[in-house]
Amino acid sequence: MAENTFDVIIIGSGPGGYVTAIRGAQLGLKVCVVEKTHLGGICLNWGCIPTKALLRSAEIFHTMTHADDYGLSAKSVGFDLKKVVKRSRGISDQLNKGVGFLLKKNKVAVIDGEAKLNGPGKVDVAGNDGNKQTLTAKHVIVATGARPRTLPGLEPDGKQVWTYFEALVPDTMPKSLLVIGSGAIGIEFASFFNTLGAKVTVIEVLERILPVEDAEIAALAHKQFESQGMTIITGARVTGLKKTKASVTAAVEDADGNKTEIKVERVISAVGVQGNIEGIGLETTKVKTDCGGIVVDEFSRTNEPGVYAIGDVAGPPLLAHKAEHEGVICIEKIAGLSPHPLDKGQVPGCTYCHPQIASVGLTENAARKAGHVLKVGRFPFFANGKAIALGEVDGLVKTVFDAKTGQLLGAHLVGTEVTELIQGFVVAMGLETTEEELMHAIFPHPTLSEMMHESVLDAFGRAIHI
Repeated sequence: MAENTFDVIIIGSGPGGYVTAIRGAQLGLKVCVVEKTHLGGICLNWGCIPTKALLRSAEIFHTMTHADDYGLSAKSVGFDLKKVVKRSRGISDQLNKGVGFLLKKNKVAVIDGEAKLNGPGKVDVAGNDGNKQTLTAKHVIVATGARPRTLPGLEPDGKQVWTYFEALVPDTMPKSLLVIGSGAIGIEFASFFNTLGAKVTVIEVLERILPVEDAEIAALAHKQFESQGMTIITGARVTGLKKTKASVTAAVEDADGNKTEIKVERVISAVGVQGNIEGIGLETTKVKTDCGGIVVDEFSRTNEPGVYAIGDVAGPPLLAHKAEHEGVICIEKIAGLSPHPLDKGQVPGCTYCHPQIASVGLTENAARKAGHVLKVGRFPFFANGKAIALGEVDGLVKTVFDAKTGQLLGAHLVGTEVTELIQGFVVAMGLETTEEELMHAIFPHPTLSEMMHESVLDAFGRAIHI
């Protein structure tokens, strides 16, 4: 094969793209990745990783300002926003280089440039160095990710009205901030800026924040956010923005038609994302799209033989770990293996605000609507020794079981470090564990994980510590 001929070409090097490339190389395939901007994609460079770095700085700042609660003394606690941002960008840069190393180690060809399908099996690349070439492969995987969604009249300008790109590298710490949208992205940025002292208002068009989460968990988080000083307005929408040099005034209308105005220094638009399906040559193929994403089957195959799509561009859930898993399934199928299709019902979701939120499976309401007779367990953080020792007593672990079979249908957590706890329930669901097996499992003491055990016990009337 010539140098421009491969077994698999992957368009995009985000979590889905680069993981798929490495797995393909492990399976003996000749793989090429085409990336027009940064190795690691949005997640590593402008999403998952840098936001967690910012939130970690905010978390430590919060703890330092409450040092007296731990018998410690910390005077004149402050922060340097430029250094906070610099640390975040440095971490992304480090991991970007790490992805490059892994691809090179696995002998994956990497081409810096913009890729465009030219019919099945052909990809035209306009290189960042000005050169153009056509690559060929029997299999082409589209992993182009997604970008911030914009609404008419609320278009970001990058100065006073931000997307997550500008929010990650703020030029100033705004005294007041309006966040439009209360999904994971909106709430994480609201939490960051609120912790560092901005007066934050969150507006959500639906009747509650965090709409994909269990209603009880979302309500507890809502209460905690308000106790931290956030203003949260639900069932309302922003109809327009008026900008001056020093401020932005948002016109807000509630479900009853009542209108108000909110004046702030900055606005973050966090109304979702949309797949990057434009300008990649889909029109030269039989690939079908729907609702801004590419239509695929359980193995990420599109309507065009030999063309696949994974990750955000292939639809929800729009999560890095879903993209990675989806990509591995796709490439293993291409290589002739027999992977299990992705079960989207077992994809965990995490929001890294304070308090953290994590979930997997069906919410209580969704499980009831699906016809299950339920047993629901709950265990609060304030009854757990480790949580008390940490000074983090606000939170809840909730488990949802089928009363007849004992099947774990869902788990929903709010509180410190729950994003590290959720994997226990993910593994349990994947192994089709019953409530009896979970109750017989031994959880170490003293740990936050004991609350997982107690929540299971509570669902069946056996909780010990409450």
